[in-house]
Amino acid sequence: MKDYEKQVIWLDYFNSSYSRSQGRRISRNRSIKNPILSDLLEAAKRLNLNPVSHEVIHPKRTLINSGYISITKKNKKTLVLQDIAKMLTIVKGETKKSSK
Repeated sequence: MKDYEKQVIWLDYFNSSYSRSQGRRISRNRSIKNPILSDLLEAAKRLNLNPVSHEVIHPKRTLINSGYISITKKNKKTLVLQDIAKMLTIVKGETKKSSK
């Protein structure tokens, strides 16, 4: 049953290797290449969105592992996506630095 108090944020919304018709919802200059679910979860936690992660396969891409987070509704989805995209680039940069 659909929960109208939650928003679903797919990992594919932030993948710069996808076109808009393939599911990307953020502009290319704000999106990142091949984001991972743990980074998306961390970005949403830093924004206090109370995320819950789900590792599932996106309906459009049945051969590629993906996932989504569900968050409580606070704002319009486009505004939330922009905030998450900004934080996701910060989190991704920190993970790159720590892995070197």
